[in-house]
Amino acid sequence: MTSSFRRPSAAGQVLVTGSLAFDQIMDFPGLFKDHILPEKIHMISISFLVSDFRKQRGGCAGNIAYTLALLGERPRILATAGNDFAEYREWLHENGVDVSSIVEIEDRVTASCFITTDMADNQITGFYIGAMERARDLSLAQSSRNGAAETRFAVVAPDDPEAMLRHCREGREAGLPVIFDPSFQVIALDGEPLAEAARGAKAVVVNDYEYAVFQEKTGLDADGLLELAEMWVVTYGEEGSEVLLRGGDKVKIPAAKAKEVVDPTGAGDAYRGGFVAGLMRGADLGVCGRMGSVAAVYVVEKYGTQSHSFSADEFWQRYRDNFGA
Repeated sequence: MTSSFRRPSAAGQVLVTGSLAFDQIMDFPGLFKDHILPEKIHMISISFLVSDFRKQRGGCAGNIAYTLALLGERPRILATAGNDFAEYREWLHENGVDVSSIVEIEDRVTASCFITTDMADNQITGFYIGAMERARDLSLAQSSRNGAAETRFAVVAPDDPEAMLRHCREGREAGLPVIFDPSFQVIALDGEPLAEAARGAKAVVVNDYEYAVFQEKTGLDADGLLELAEMWVVTYGEEGSEVLLRGGDKVKIPAAKAKEVVDPTGAGDAYRGGFVAGLMRGADLGVCGRMGSVAAVYVVEKYGTQSHSFSADEFWQRYRDNFGA
């Protein structure tokens, strides 16, 4: 890691649950919409000739923890990985992530994500679950007790759906502030489990599409969702983000500007890492969101979800360039 930030004044650690995966990232030098015929949507059979291919370290837990570590935290990952994970484990360890709670499954390979992005940043993704299917056997409650440092926040990121539900429940029962990040798993989970996972959370972090799906599946409006969780953080890509609070208050957060957009994959995970790093420091929500926005642009300027790096001076100069002091 190029540099580390001053640690928060209060001792503690972020426990991050979620997927560990290898991302197979491909670029399509065209537009998906030009090759998908509406009248044939019921029988799609399309092959895209891609112009670039890269295999990267990824998975939501790995991505979030990596950015947290860049921001001076010592996050601990609770997740499963496969028999091909040794090099990735060493990479995380070298970059400041606590890997002591990662369990390697000998008869499985690590989960893999296959992502194709077109020229308009639309994405088609396939995901092979691999060792992630065993994540439901891991106990967040036990891991939070066994950690070398007190767990101050538990991030429940996309994972095996049963594991996500277990980790949210155990975090709630243990009295831990849970940051629930359902992301693409809003598709896999029904309304009742989604509502139960969000119940009692410190925050739920979603993009605007996922927020709409969450409402549709649970049958709850914005006020109803705020009865489940203390706050909802909704991201809108280049239009910024906002934090929705009980009582109708909103904190609007502008987006940071990227120097160039190379690959958007993983920007949401970096935003979550930046936001939680702000919470660890006791920053106000506007600063938390801006930290997330700055962290996110570092990702979109590189290929891969863990290819970015920054020093403390670089990060805060970027913050000032976008948002002022």
